[in-house]
Amino acid sequence: QLPLVESGGGLVQAGGSLRLSCKAPTSILSVFNSADMAWYRQPPGKERELVAIINPDRSTNYADFVKGRFTISRDNAKRMVYLQMNSLKPEDTAVYYCFQRRQNSGTYWGQGTRVTVSP
Repeated sequence: QLPLVESGGGLVQAGGSLRLSCKAPTSILSVFNSADMAWYRQPPGKERELVAIINPDRSTNYADFVKGRFTISRDNAKRMVYLQMNSLKPEDTAVYYCFQRRQNSGTYWGQGTRVTVSP
């Protein structure tokens, strides 16, 4: 079973919204609750970059290019992380990856979900 499973990607017009979801089916609750969770993205032909991170205390940090448009959140009881993306731009086109940094037990990646924003 994969450690992280993303969903919610797709094709959307500029100005539209999408909500990405990430489930951590192999994390027991205590592990998930204490883990940093993040979303990264890799635009076509570019390096992977951090989009947003949410810590166990629910503090968040965002890349400048998404501030005010994207919101990361987590539901510990469901072992889920979300990325609400509003006011999407063509430059947001990328494969979005869920990332988990477990306390004292490594880092994990999802397989990615593709987001395409048309002009």
